[in-house]
Amino acid sequence: MVSQSIGMRTFSLLVFCMAFTLIEGAAKERHCTFRVHAQANPQDSDVFSMPASTTSSGKQIAIQRLAWITEHDVIAFSPYPAKDGTLGALFQLDEHGQVVLDTLSVEHRGGFLFIFINGRMITPLQIDKRVSDGKIYVPSGLTAADVELMNKQWRPHRERKR
Repeated sequence: MVSQSIGMRTFSLLVFCMAFTLIEGAAKERHCTFRVHAQANPQDSDVFSMPASTTSSGKQIAIQRLAWITEHDVIAFSPYPAKDGTLGALFQLDEHGQVVLDTLSVEHRGGFLFIFINGRMITPLQIDKRVSDGKIYVPSGLTAADVELMNKQWRPHRERKR
């Protein structure tokens, strides 16, 4: 009788914890994915890298499979119309993302960072200088649907008045 009572309490506690986890997971549902991948060493195996091309030259290069920066590192964004009829955006990163971007810009200077949004490669960005301000500029390639999903996930970036 006592073992049945303990077993039932344990089972009830397990069900409660699982329900709470599911509710919390649903509340933190992500609407938009944002991934920044760095250029990989061409000799890396398929386990660590995948092929990609730079849109400007069409040259095939390897990119790291592991994303260095994700949507979890973004705290705000600011969309704007691009010259080609698509949209561009400025993404503001949190402290973690800022440190990672700074490190990537120093260690991979001259290489490329590849921006993926909602599973699509939007643009390769060539690293020409150190980026320590935690801002990533995506010049174009976004759709209105992308921006709509971003609005559900991040707050719009507002410049401070001076």
